[in-house]
This record gives sequence, C-alpha cells and structure tokens, in this order.
Amino acid sequence: MSTFDETTTVQSGKELFIKMVISNWELQNTRLNSLLEKLSDERIAEETAPGRNAGIYILGHLAAVSDGMLPLLGLGERKYPELDKLFLTSPDKAGQEYPTPGQLRLYWSDINETLSSRFSQMEPSEWFEKHTSISEEDFAKEPHRNKLNILINRTNHQSYHFGQLIYLK
Repeated sequence: MSTFDETTTVQSGKELFIKMVISNWELQNTRLNSLLEKLSDERIAEETAPGRNAGIYILGHLAAVSDGMLPLLGLGERKYPELDKLFLTSPDKAGQEYPTPGQLRLYWSDINETLSSRFSQMEPSEWFEKHTSISEEDFAKEPHRNKLNILINRTNHQSYHFGQLIYLK
C-alpha cells in the first residue's frame, strides 16, 4: 500500500525538470564566481593560452550573453547593452577599450542576481513558452525552442567558457 499522494507530495515532472535546470545554472554560476574570486585583475587580463582569448574578454562575453537573456526570456530590458559591441560583435584584441575587470565582475554579479530573482517569479508553465526570438509559426513546429531550452543552452555555454577560464588559475 502506497503512503504518498502524488498530487501533494511529488512535484510534477515539469516542475522537477525546471528545478534541475535552474539548480545546474546556479551551480555553474557558483563555480564561475568562485574562480573569479581567486583571480587577480592582472591575471584575468591575460590570455587563457597563447593566442587565445583573454579572461577579461571571456568574462565580458559571458556577462553580455547573460544580460541578453533578460529580453530573450521576456524578463525585462538589458542592463548593460553597451557590452554587446565589445564582447559579442567584436572579437578579442580588436582594439576596443574594455571596462575594468572589477567593473565586469560587478556587471556579472548584478546580471545574475537579476536573473535569479526573475527566475524565482516565473510560473512553471512560462518556462515552456516561446522565447522572444522565435515566431509563433516556428514555435508551433518546434515547441522545444522555449525559454527553458534557452537556459539550458546558456548554462552549457557558461560551462564551456569556465573551462577556458580555469587555465588562468
């Protein structure tokens, strides 16, 4: 005889999946934040390997991509749109003047605090809605192109770049 009532004690499959995805995003943020705390401004300005991107460029790139999630997920306007030109549309070593590592660390923290707060306010059903870069017609054909899929993609993206930044340790 079963003693649990699925309707009251077990989260729905969707809610559980959302929790797993958000927990993984938070874990990746924690790992990256821990690494950033250990890296001096001088060290983060260095290339991750000879001829590769500098840590400051990767941090700026991650901040810009995360900032872009706000409008993409319908959670508000970007906080630092000026980062796009520096870190999304221009390559590293393109002669751009970057914000300081300290400033980028603050942007990164602010963006992720905002995202975390907005994520906690979302209803489970919202995660399975279309994001703002897909048309209704395309979403009807490809419902997996939803908000939760964006978070999964961005978490993987962050993990990839964490792997690059670890060489600065």
